[in-house]
Amino acid sequence: MATNKKPLKIIILGGGIAGLTTALALTKFAPQDAVPQIQIFEIRPVPATIGGAVNLTPNALRMLDHLGVFDVIRERDYGKDIDELEVFDIHSTKLAASDFAGPEGKGIGDPPFKALRITRGDCLKAVLAVLEQKENITLTCGKRTVDIRETDDDVTLAFEDGATCTADILMGCDGIHSVARLRHVDPARRETYTGVCNAFGFAKVPKDFEVHFKCTALNFSRRGIMLTSYHDSSMESVYVGALMAVPDIGAGRDGWRQVGADAEGTRADILRRFGDAKIACVRPLIEMAEDFYIRPLVDQPLHAPRRRRARHAAAGREHGHRLRGHGHLLAVPDAVDGKGMPGGHPKEAFEAYERLRKPRIAAAFDESRAVVGSVAESGWLGHRLRTWVIPWYLWYTRRSRDRHFEEDVSRVELGY
Repeated sequence: MATNKKPLKIIILGGGIAGLTTALALTKFAPQDAVPQIQIFEIRPVPATIGGAVNLTPNALRMLDHLGVFDVIRERDYGKDIDELEVFDIHSTKLAASDFAGPEGKGIGDPPFKALRITRGDCLKAVLAVLEQKENITLTCGKRTVDIRETDDDVTLAFEDGATCTADILMGCDGIHSVARLRHVDPARRETYTGVCNAFGFAKVPKDFEVHFKCTALNFSRRGIMLTSYHDSSMESVYVGALMAVPDIGAGRDGWRQVGADAEGTRADILRRFGDAKIACVRPLIEMAEDFYIRPLVDQPLHAPRRRRARHAAAGREHGHRLRGHGHLLAVPDAVDGKGMPGGHPKEAFEAYERLRKPRIAAAFDESRAVVGSVAESGWLGHRLRTWVIPWYLWYTRRSRDRHFEEDVSRVELGY
């Protein structure tokens, strides 16, 4: 439908998966004569992402399919299809499973999708491949924002190198340390350490190496949770990730970088926590994993919206309110939920976005905190109680998870 409106100029801060899929969604769902001109600025010198292998659920894959990214993932054979997430007690046996295959084994939703375990790097490469085909989108790396100025008509970014850029809308997709939030939207809201770290590496395994899972598994111990999963179709490598309660070292990001540089120290800590597993493959996987990295998980409290509402000037949509390491699960559907902006008033679009996504964001925030709570070290009795609850909880919440996996936000009425 023609709108005869002047295309918006949009700045997106952050060239990670969230920022890039936001640009693709705003392009995909714009009216044909109002495709926005989008400039993405990334602080890193080249496109990059931090982290290991993530589980993209059926609803996230459905959105990537809308954006043309899933076709690239298939063409390049990225990732490993996941029929179910198995749950184990490393001191005893299998506890339960969370299904992604659906009743007919083809997946969940319409169209049906299973889950996909994929490295963050491969996912970013697929998104970049699609982005490069869009003439209305530019990505500039190595740009550090030092100031954000807003008027009734526009918003201007000033960069460290002296350059500036002005647009109708600024969208902050630059993560937990978001410049858009810290310098403009909500400077008082800061991240806090959760008390939990994620340590991860990749273990190359021989063809005859036996594992206890089909595709991917969560392994509970008395001293944390370990994820073991294939992440490519060859099944020659296993992602090994451990969530562990670790005291705050009290030295900020520089201190954590120093801790993270000690890969062998991290391996030793993981072996202390999981090395006594009765499941035979757990200890060898830890020993074979290369270059363990460790990253603290931080979160920020949810808050009431404080985004600017001046006409064609808004600073919003940042993902910093979620636990680092969990936000990717919502980044893709959040991006597509931004689809109404090019054809409507930015104020109305942001209000619709908050109305539609805020309940889901709040639920994800609670889910993330529940995971963090389950990582705390416990004695024999506490561990037994926890492993007794897990199968019941997965059974009780199965329908709600399926409804979430069936979601297709491209079909949601925005209501304005």
